[in-house]
Amino acid sequence: MKSLQAGCVSAVLAAICIATPAGAFHSGGAAQCEGCHTMHNTSEGAAMTGSSARFQSGPFLLRGSDQSSACLNCHQQAGDTGPTSYHVSTAENDMPVGSPPLQLTPGGDFGWLKKSYSWAPAPGSASVAIRGEQHGHNIVALDFNYTADTTNINAPGSSTPYPSDSLHCSSCHDPHGAYRIVENGVQATSGKPIRGSGSYGSLPDAGSAVGTYRLLAGVGYKPKSLAGGPAFTHAAPFAVAPVVYNRSEESSDTRVSYGKGTSAWCTNCHALMHSGPGSSLHPADKQLGDVAQTYNAYRKTGSLDGTVATAYLSLVPFELGDVTDLTALKDATATTAGPAATDKVSCLSCHRAHASGFSHMTRFAIDSNHITVADASGNAIWPDPVMNPSQAQGRTVAETRQAYYGRHPQAFSPYQRVLCNKCHARD
Repeated sequence: MKSLQAGCVSAVLAAICIATPAGAFHSGGAAQCEGCHTMHNTSEGAAMTGSSARFQSGPFLLRGSDQSSACLNCHQQAGDTGPTSYHVSTAENDMPVGSPPLQLTPGGDFGWLKKSYSWAPAPGSASVAIRGEQHGHNIVALDFNYTADTTNINAPGSSTPYPSDSLHCSSCHDPHGAYRIVENGVQATSGKPIRGSGSYGSLPDAGSAVGTYRLLAGVGYKPKSLAGGPAFTHAAPFAVAPVVYNRSEESSDTRVSYGKGTSAWCTNCHALMHSGPGSSLHPADKQLGDVAQTYNAYRKTGSLDGTVATAYLSLVPFELGDVTDLTALKDATATTAGPAATDKVSCLSCHRAHASGFSHMTRFAIDSNHITVADASGNAIWPDPVMNPSQAQGRTVAETRQAYYGRHPQAFSPYQRVLCNKCHARD
């Protein structure tokens, strides 16, 4: 019996993967089987995956020691020098001490999970630390040195505990891409064949469907590898990303249009996070109401003269109400408009989906009074870990700037307060 040919790590398949900005490999559904699996793990006398010997493979015939490692065979590339298309993780050698992870996807770079920081807020004070694992979702990808969360044994706020040692890329993304949009606002796992990705605004038609946003799984999903834990009870979110999404935001924001179900989908694993009994927790999936006016007026500390037409800030995105229309969502990716009163606060208004440069995978620092400081001329600058330890929190200037997606500090005020104020304007 012939061995399967080399998959995504081969030059041919790598070329296929980057043939379109969307990454044609997945095409909205099941990709080429041999890109992720190997029947015998041998080709031309050599193993097809470095994590296993010839004639051995990972679980489920995967080309990796585990599910996430099989994903990172394509979604991490050693030698990257900057943000690169569909890559979501930076190789360790490409982010030495003091240098930040490279990828700037809306979900964030998992490389932040390998960045730990410590600092003394004031001379003679006790040291404070942020462990790498506090920066995001701790996927298990042993071939790439990603290990399970050692603090949260189960997903925080999970009503049916989701074990952290079972957290893989496939915990959220359906690797076989069965979930599809068959018509406006309607998802299914069968029926019309999937024509392509639904992540960029392509529409289903009379004879074909498009995949859900980023292959996110929906109702009834439960990875085969998961022992215990819940099956999903919420549909995949309706969302659309711009074709170019992994880039610096120094000159303009990358806008993902998050539509119906964005926050509800997170409750598949974090059901209690915003609905604890008798608590006054921050709302999610709730209409902004009058808060929309504050969002649209707020530009930075000391400036409340903004307008709705230019109010959007990707560091504080929002959910576009209950929109499921992919065309409307696609159109919104090209605007800078702020929210209407009927738009919603979302989990992603504060957090990134993968990881960030800040604790609790927030989009901006929340545990410091200021995110910028000032130079001798009064201009906003990013904090220095030696001169401004409480604000820098161990990060170098380069790491802080990267955590804010390449923004110049003068996009904010000197001594800019935390960006909770984009909605609350308490500064």
